[in-house]
Formats: sequence, C-alpha cells, structure tokens
Amino acid sequence: MTALPRGETPGSPATDDESVVADVSTPSPAEEAAAGTDEATEGAADDAADEATDGAADGSSADDGTDSEPADDGGTAGGGDASADGDTAAAPVLSEAEAELAAQRELLERIEKRKAEKDGPIPAGTKLSGPAADLLAAVRAVESGEKPGAAFFDAPAPAAPRRTAPAPVRERDPEPVGAAPEAVAAVAAVLASGGAPESLAAPAAGTLGAHAADVLREDPWQLLALPGVGPEQADGFARALLGAECGPDDERRTDALIGWLLERAALQGHTALDSAEVRTALTGRSVSDPDAAVQHAVAEGVVLVFQDGAEDGAEEEAREEGPEAAETPAEDREAGPQEPVQVFLGLDRYALAEESLADGLARLVNAVEKDADWTAAAESAPSPSAAELIRTAAAHGLVAHTGGEAARAEPAALIAAASGLGLRALGTTHSADGARRLAKAVGDASAAVTPAGLLSGAEGPGRDEEGALAVDLLVVLDAPQLDVETGAMLVEALADGTRLVLSGDPGVLGSAGAGRVFADVLAARACPQVVSRTPDPGPIGELVSGIGIGELNQVAAPGREVVIVPVRDAGEAVHRTVQLVADSVPRAIGVPSSDTQVITVGHGGSAGTRALNEALKQRLNPGPGRFGGFDPGDRIAHVPAPGRTVPGVVVSADAEGLHLDCAGTPVVVPQERVEASVRHAWALSAHQAAGMRWPAVVVVLPGDAAQGLSRAWVYTAFGRGERHLSVVHGVDQALPRAVAQSPAQDRTTRLRTLLEASEG
Repeated sequence: MTALPRGETPGSPATDDESVVADVSTPSPAEEAAAGTDEATEGAADDAADEATDGAADGSSADDGTDSEPADDGGTAGGGDASADGDTAAAPVLSEAEAELAAQRELLERIEKRKAEKDGPIPAGTKLSGPAADLLAAVRAVESGEKPGAAFFDAPAPAAPRRTAPAPVRERDPEPVGAAPEAVAAVAAVLASGGAPESLAAPAAGTLGAHAADVLREDPWQLLALPGVGPEQADGFARALLGAECGPDDERRTDALIGWLLERAALQGHTALDSAEVRTALTGRSVSDPDAAVQHAVAEGVVLVFQDGAEDGAEEEAREEGPEAAETPAEDREAGPQEPVQVFLGLDRYALAEESLADGLARLVNAVEKDADWTAAAESAPSPSAAELIRTAAAHGLVAHTGGEAARAEPAALIAAASGLGLRALGTTHSADGARRLAKAVGDASAAVTPAGLLSGAEGPGRDEEGALAVDLLVVLDAPQLDVETGAMLVEALADGTRLVLSGDPGVLGSAGAGRVFADVLAARACPQVVSRTPDPGPIGELVSGIGIGELNQVAAPGREVVIVPVRDAGEAVHRTVQLVADSVPRAIGVPSSDTQVITVGHGGSAGTRALNEALKQRLNPGPGRFGGFDPGDRIAHVPAPGRTVPGVVVSADAEGLHLDCAGTPVVVPQERVEASVRHAWALSAHQAAGMRWPAVVVVLPGDAAQGLSRAWVYTAFGRGERHLSVVHGVDQALPRAVAQSPAQDRTTRLRTLLEASEG
C-alpha cells in the first residue's frame, strides 16, 4: 500500500453526527429501533427515502441514523436493493414501483388465502405447542370474532378497544398514494386542531385512507404510521385532541407504540423482537404495565406471537399459567434454572413472508428432478469450483454458493451450461450494474435481470399460463442483499421443479429490507453449500480477502492499486477526497472522475455524503441547481422504491419532470418526486454501493465515522474498486479494531428456525 503525505489545508474539526454513525455498543434491537440508529436501514430507508428515518447509517446493517433524506441511501437495507430495472422513461401502464407493490400485495393475498384454507390456527411453521400455539390461536380467534382476546390470558379482560383503525403498519411504497382533495382537507383540519403541521395531511390521507380524519380523531396515535413522526409528536397531538382522556397507558397509545417499535426494528433488518425487549422499550416510554400492554396488542391483532426453543408437549402446566409462563417450560421450572424459552413479537407482513419463504424453499427442495445428468457440462466448466456448482445444481432443487467477486464467474458458467442443455436459465443481481456484468460473463444480454424488474415484468421472460416465472433455473446473485419479502415473492413465483441457486459473499453488508435470507439459509444448512475456491486477484483482492477473516494486512501495490491518504480531520478529508477524484486518480491511475466513486460511512456529518457531494459538485460540475437543486451533468442516485439505488446523470428538466440517463435507460422523475427520490451521488454510502463496482473507489473515513465501522462495512466498501482503491484515513486504530472484531448476529429473524423445523 502507498501512503501519501498529509495535505496542507486542514479544515474544520469533524463533529459527531449521531444520526449517521452507528453505535458499536449493543443496545437492544427495540431500543435501537426507537432511536432509529441501525444501518440495516440504510439500505432500506436510505435508498428509498434516503432517510425518512434514515433507516440506516452504513455500519452493519446499520447505516444507522435518523437522517431523513429520502433518496440517499440504500438499506437496508443494504444498500439498498439497488436495481435500475424497470424504471424506464415510458412505463406502459404501471410504474415499476407500482408494479412491485402490486406484486407484493398479490403475494400476501395468496399467502393469506392459503392460510385461510387450513384447519385450525396458523402453526407459524414451527410445530409450536403450549403457550405459543395458544397465543397464536387466540390472535386468530379474536380476529375472526370467535372469542374475546381476554379468554386466553389469566388476567382481567381488557376494556373494549376504542380505536377503529388497525395498528400503524407502514407500506413499502416509497410515497403514499394521492388522496382525494376533500379527504386531505378534512385531515388538515384535524391536524390543525391538534397542533400538528398541515404538511402531514396528504401523507396521512394516503396512508390511513379516505376516512383518515375520523381515524385520527378516534385514535390520534395513528399519526405514528407516518414517516418521520415519533412518539413525542404523536403524544403531543393526542393531548391536544383528547385532553384529560389522554394518558401514557391508553391502550390506543400502547398498541401504536408496539407497532411503531416493530416497524422501526424492521427498518434495521429485524423481522421480530424479543418480547422482553419490547416491554423494556415500553417502560422507557412511560408505560406503567408493559405486560398488559403486550397482551392487549396480541389480543387486538396488532402483533403476532412466536416461541422458539419449546419442546412439544412440555408446557402443559405453563399453558394454564398465562403468557409469562411461556418463557419457562414446565420441566425447566421443576428441574431447576435452565435457559428460558424466548417469546418473540412480530408484524403480520414479515411473519407471512418468512413462513411463505420457508414453505417455498422446502417445496423446491422436494419437487425437483434429482437424477438429471449434467456431467458433460460440468466437465467443460471453466474452473473446478464452477464444475462443482454445476454438478450440485443438477442434483438439487436448492443450492447455496458462496465466494467473492471473482467467484461470480461460477454462477455465470452455470447459467451458460444450463442454457446449453436447453433449459430456461436466468440470473438476477442486486443492481443493474451487476446485471450488465453478469450478462457479459454469460455472453447473453438477456441472461441477467434485477429482482425488481423480474417480479414487475419489466425484465426477464415473463410468466407462464399458470402465473409462474418462465424459468427452469434461477440463479440469485448478491443473495445477501435479498430481503425476506422480495425472497418470498421470488420463491412463490417459481413453479415446482424449478432449480434455485442463491449465490453471494457472506462478508458483505446485509439487505436494506428486513430479514437475512442468505445468512439464515446458510445457518440452517437447508441445502447443499458450494464454497468457491477462486480467490479475488490483485492487491485489492488480497486486501479484501484478509479483511474477510479479520486481518487488515499491508499489501504490495506496485501499480498504486491501493493508496492510503492520512488526514487529521473531516475538513481535510473532504479536501483530499475532492483532490483525489478530480486530479490525482485521473492523472496517476488513468481513471477519469466519471468512473471514480466516493464511499463514506453516512449521510450527515462534516464528511458525510451530503458534504462530500456538495464539494464534489462545486469542483466537477458547478452550477446554480436550477432544476430542483440539479444541473445537467450532475451525477445522481435515483431511488424508485425503498432499498434500490440506480446511479445516473441529469440530462435536462421540463414541465414533465427531471430527465435522467441511468446507464443508457432514460428515466423521467415527476417534479413532485424529485426531492424524495433523487440525490447527488458522487459520494454514496456503502449500503448504496453494495452490488456495484467501479474502476476506482475512494473510501472516506473521517474521525467522526469510527463508531460506524464494522468488518462488514469495511469489507463491502473496500471491495467496490476494480483497479484502484484510495482510503482517506482519519480513524487511526478504529479501522483495524473494526476489522478484527468478529461480526455478530445483528438481526432477529425467524427464518432459520422455520427452515430447521421444516427439515425435522
């Protein structure tokens, strides 16, 4: 590695930005959710609404932060699910985001219909018994009106519910659908009477429906369903409307708080939370009886209950003792203290998605033809690892493949081999950039698409007469970026007998959306796993491979492939970054500024994406920003839906909207959507950059970013460069410490448990 001398123009000291930098201490997921500090979101909220809760702050799954700028980051997770896919200038009937949302709704309808056809309560796919099964049965019985929610609990029956709307559950659609003017006016009047800004009227009407005004009068805490609204604002609104009726233990408030906690946790990647963590978070919000609050939320159907670790038939006594007994099996209480059974709370949408995904994967495992002979194709494979992957895919319906950037050639070889055998083979990648690289490796421009484009119908072979995707083999690259809802939609769309290969690098940051699909499939050992033996080449590959095992090694870089630029503070970091992009890298490495990407830890702070993009624009494309802050030639990131970042360049603007060129695809963003879905993108966060690569990358690590670093973040950011990597280094020993620290399980999910149960 080459170290450059310090610059001569230090800037102002860096300042901490808590909304961007993830705390490496480990507060409970519920507390993190309430604080909005996880990078997991980054990908997700970031990309979609950059930070409507800044769902992320690039750090682990934690690009954390509560920066709420709608287009900046991915995710997010993640980060985001960056795909250019179907966002074309001329959408036939539905826009890509609308098509994706429609696909999600169709999936949930099919899942619920299938569940409704089964006898008895939903088993949640885990062979539950005892209190967990009873809790689930109680929820379903309450929802169907068969019995009151108090019937299951050994507690006084709760008062009749006073709210008329369901718990706030935010849709994935990046922006509420436009509501009728009269509905917006009615909501504005209610908001004004409660002292809330009238600017929330349109989002409230779009989120809560045509009767949003009545909903808010009956239950003011439904305001928490809106992005950017926190418990303090909702409490103030409720006090203004309800007066003396308003109290911290109001069941409407506690139900809304629990839903809000789980929604915030989902932005950080969790699909469920430990009930104890939820109760602790409620106590911190002045709820005097969190146990009763949780019981009421379960009875009202606000949340579902799940239990892990219980043995069949081992909790007969606990069944008679109320919900708290679910945490300790009967024999454990008799035999002495043992590890208690965990009880989890989750939102219906993620529970259904995880169950559907687990069922679908089990179906693919069992339905495939397992005596296929692909021997000739394997023998002609370009590498031993590719041959192993081909042989394994021939014999199994579900395969997991792991490896670095160079290992992406192996799924490409599999797609080419399957196509040569007359099969309909297709690959998907997290980003449009990845799809172009995969298509080039396969030698077929139609062989690679993005998941969003495939599901919306904008890309790929379309569907057969039964509605299934017209493929015999689907290879999902960038599998760590696959969130549970997208995963469920993909698997649900595959016909029996279709082969599915999940391929990716386990060391990169996770998905922008909720879940950890790839990690859970690997941990559950739900299928054969093929580990690539193909190393990433060159000094950058050597450096990144070391990071993957916790070692930050000094590598020989005779061609200046890796350069370290030490800086003292954030001001100097910005100065040196602009110097590198505009002058040093083009002159010394031969990579133009247009092919050089800056990656930093978060969006806020003195050297976050906002500050860096402002400085880079002034140097590379100065202008007045006459088109909503943008000028022709500006480098941008378009976020058509949460978790998906599509790089592009501003072309022009007119009454129709802002015209973009996204890697050759013309895109028009309506004027009203520009502020929420378009950001400058000379600098991105690591979650936004996941799944993409550039000839040269400049990674910026200012001193105030130390808390946001993790092994996964460093691994992801450093691995984005193909020919050159510059590291603007101002975090001293925080970098090697972050790399050496073992990655922890940063998301609470149920998919692994469901997969293991399906095998048993």
